[in-house]
Amino acid sequence: MRLSVCLLLVMLALCCYQANAVVCPALLSETLGFLFVDEPAFKLQLAKFNAPPKAVAAKLEVKKCTDQMSLEKRGPIEVALLKIVEKCNK
Repeated sequence: MRLSVCLLLVMLALCCYQANAVVCPALLSETLGFLFVDEPAFKLQLAKFNAPPKAVAAKLEVKKCTDQMSLEKRGPIEVALLKIVEKCNK
């Protein structure tokens, strides 16, 4: 399965696990950072979650894949994520 599809499925699971769920702003910020922020800034963004170093390293490893995508390919993923957030926040 392509990485973008996996990311969308994870966002759906995290954002819309309840019919009346509201997306956590920190989760939205982290997810968009995953797509658009450079690795050092993203690492700082992850630090606020106090995640285990192994989990942070794994997330950064996957981020290396998305960093290889052009911005034109990341844009539609952002649009889809924002639509998910919009629907979940209703």
